[in-house]
Amino acid sequence: MEMKSKVLIAGGTGYLGKRLVKASLGQGHETYVLYRPEIGVDIEKLSVQFPVSIFRSHQILLQLKLVDAIKEAGNVKRFLPSEFGTDPAKMENAMEPGRVTFDDKMVVRKAIEEAGIPFTYVSANCFAGYFLGGLCQPGHIIPSREHVSILGSGEEKAIYVDEDDIATYTIMAIDDPRTLNKTLYILPPRNILSQREVVQIWEKLIGKELRKSSISSEEFLASMREQDYAEQVGLTHYYHVCFEGCLTKFEIGDEGEEASKLYPKVKYTTVEEYMKRYL
Repeated sequence: MEMKSKVLIAGGTGYLGKRLVKASLGQGHETYVLYRPEIGVDIEKLSVQFPVSIFRSHQILLQLKLVDAIKEAGNVKRFLPSEFGTDPAKMENAMEPGRVTFDDKMVVRKAIEEAGIPFTYVSANCFAGYFLGGLCQPGHIIPSREHVSILGSGEEKAIYVDEDDIATYTIMAIDDPRTLNKTLYILPPRNILSQREVVQIWEKLIGKELRKSSISSEEFLASMREQDYAEQVGLTHYYHVCFEGCLTKFEIGDEGEEASKLYPKVKYTTVEEYMKRYL
């Protein structure tokens, strides 16, 4: 297969990073991996065309070093910073302490844009492995066959995306002129579901109705405050997604593109298909 572009994946051995590496190679790109825990980029060796960054939430600001390196190198055609979840530009009213993640991502965005670096931001919404395995319950990774706790009404919609599909769409977007200096939103239409709809899919697969209890927003927040700081950050994101429906209550607008519309030939994994792995 003829190589098309040079792609650097920063954090390419991690949960999503290894999928991005596989997708990049699969789409014919000459692919490199930066996997050191601290970013120390040799400017003379930064000859790639498209860097994609995957960092944990507490490492987001380390990307500022990468921004400086890209600016000095001057030969990078596109930078995709580490985002891949909720669009931070839509979360200016997020609660503490979870808003720190969104604020840090916006600091990186500001640095990218002030440096005049071409970019694509990727909003992939809910990683299927994190949400579907636990039937949208934080702290659960395998769906129960007995009981599920419904968060609030359980009717707020969220968007669940297979991590391999996230990687596929992301790599397709890196050299697409339609995504230049825009946000790519991954919104597979069949995967825009409420928690109750996810539970119903699981019940259909196992042929059994689960016992259900409810957790109110007040109970959730009270329980969250008993956790350590890192847990509170993650649970804040769950609150905005599952109790407020933050992922589906805005229009994309002219500054964004939707992945499944741009790349209709991609056969994305539906929630039902994904959950069959737990049978």
